[in-house]
Amino acid sequence: MKKSFKSSLKLLVVAVILSSCHSINPSVMFKTGKDFKYSEQPKEVLKEYKIAANDLLEFKLYTNDGFKLIDITSLNSEGRISSGAVYSYKVEFDGTVKLPIVNRIKLEGMTIREAELLLEDTYSKEYIKPFVLLSISNRRVIIFPGSGGSAKVITLINDNTTLIEALAIAGGITQRGKAQKVKLLRGNLKNPEVFLIDLSTIDGIKQADLVMQANDIIYVEPSADIATGLANQVAPYISLITSVVFIYTYITLFK
Repeated sequence: MKKSFKSSLKLLVVAVILSSCHSINPSVMFKTGKDFKYSEQPKEVLKEYKIAANDLLEFKLYTNDGFKLIDITSLNSEGRISSGAVYSYKVEFDGTVKLPIVNRIKLEGMTIREAELLLEDTYSKEYIKPFVLLSISNRRVIIFPGSGGSAKVITLINDNTTLIEALAIAGGITQRGKAQKVKLLRGNLKNPEVFLIDLSTIDGIKQADLVMQANDIIYVEPSADIATGLANQVAPYISLITSVVFIYTYITLFK
């Protein structure tokens, strides 16, 4: 009976360890299969940010190429300038923005410079040599730098912030992060583009020259913490096995 019990106990321990190996690192997100096809990076890397849906545009319009510096967008109902007024206009889901006088105009997919030129041409029908200034106030990128609890949401201040700069703003890749497995998720989350970027070599800097777009997700896959993960997974079973051994020993001694 003792031999049978020891054999059963060994089998139980092996089964526990094997079952735990499948969930040692359950915190890993955005997993992809071995045959997953990552998106190909565009041959011509974007050098400027492009306006996207849900962006908040800070819009200012001046006349005479800005010479008079009269902000048409800050005029109140009486035609007077409201001091310190800042107005934001949201890019709607269809890519259009509702602006004073011209009503709705499509700006999605344009760079800031392209949108300014388009608006200057549009407002030239109403004003002499209009001068437009645009900026975006709510561009955000989500970054998971490689370990649990260290994710950050950063606001993009510059129009041409690259992936490597965004990682630097977030504090860089953590000690557990895999530099060779940096995933960039972009676009509609129901069917996003997924880029795989290797920053473990100097050649990877070429891939890291991607200009960040609003709502991009940068995910650095963490290395498996085998010791901690195995301990957490096995601990309840060890407690159960210990109890079984104690009960068996007690019964054997006092039989």
